[in-house]
Amino acid sequence: GILKLNATYRSLLSNDLGAIGGLLFDLGSGRYTAPPLEDNETARKLWEADLHQVREQSAKEARILAAERETDHTHTEIQGWLRDLGHSLGYDVWIAANDHSRPWQDGKLGDGCLSVLPGFTTETQGAESVRLIDVLWLDRDSHRIVAAFEVEHSTTIYSGIVRMLDLALGSEAQALEGLFLVAPDKREADVREQLKRPAFSRIADLKVRYLPYGALEKDRAAIARFGHGLKPVQAISHALTPI
Repeated sequence: GILKLNATYRSLLSNDLGAIGGLLFDLGSGRYTAPPLEDNETARKLWEADLHQVREQSAKEARILAAERETDHTHTEIQGWLRDLGHSLGYDVWIAANDHSRPWQDGKLGDGCLSVLPGFTTETQGAESVRLIDVLWLDRDSHRIVAAFEVEHSTTIYSGIVRMLDLALGSEAQALEGLFLVAPDKREADVREQLKRPAFSRIADLKVRYLPYGALEKDRAAIARFGHGLKPVQAISHALTPI
């Protein structure tokens, strides 16, 4: 019966039975209901209405999945840019612990980066949070953290700010030269609005800066070639808190 049905509607299905297999799975799991067997106009209309609703939901889920994949790709890409730029400027680089093994270019995102974050042991308060900061640049001689970068493509900035607070105000507080929220150009107004919330009142002294994707993409090659220290990165970013 399956082979006959597949042959009849081959132009809508597939030769390898993958499409009809997926269709039957959706029917069997209840995602789609089968059309009514009886010749009843009311039942048919109810089924068509249900099918239309399920199709709309499926289309919405497909759009969400596509957006999540694009977000993930962009997030990794920006981390890769910051990793390579940090190395070019002479820093050691730490990539978020849960991102070390992400594929990037011909290898892994964590290639050439620190495998252990100096000064943050399992006993250090807030250490787990700090190890999840997207990218950290460290001085190669003193091993102190110089700059922290949180990439915020489409989510709220809350988790990134909390990690920066743990780094800047924790028991192993560092003499940071730069804290950066790295996000799409169009998100700056949204980020500034979020920072007005009472929950973020403690970041006023952190001198957090906004680093737009566009400026990073445009200037990173020149900074890598001619730049020194954090000044070029600070020059293409914008202050978010009073200085």
